[in-house]
Amino acid sequence: MGPVNWLAVVIATVIAVAIGVLWHGSLFRSGRKFMPDGSERAGNTIVMAVVFLIGAIMLGHNFARIGAAALAAKPWLYFMQSGGIAIAFVIPAVWLTHLRGRTEPLRRVIDCAFWLVAYLAMGLVFWILG
Repeated sequence: MGPVNWLAVVIATVIAVAIGVLWHGSLFRSGRKFMPDGSERAGNTIVMAVVFLIGAIMLGHNFARIGAAALAAKPWLYFMQSGGIAIAFVIPAVWLTHLRGRTEPLRRVIDCAFWLVAYLAMGLVFWILG
């Protein structure tokens, strides 16, 4: 096992959070009312950052286990791993949570697409900094 690329972990987390802020802010408004002082939005961003940090650490460990030689020979593994985790684990959990909450289908698709884009962006960061 090679070393975890901690710089990529931090940058991947920052990029994923930035995508989240844009996605749920100016791109697709969630329709939720935030507190006038912004405290709810700040709290949500912190939770999102922690969740993405955990995911980025897991991806960093995963890529370290695969090894630099294998990743150099097969760079598509960055996207297979990051996108695969989103498709196989994160998106079904988000979809089922929205389904239980009777969220409208378009909102489910938008939220699930966000997680796929964010995880693929994290894979891109690891590939660039690999």
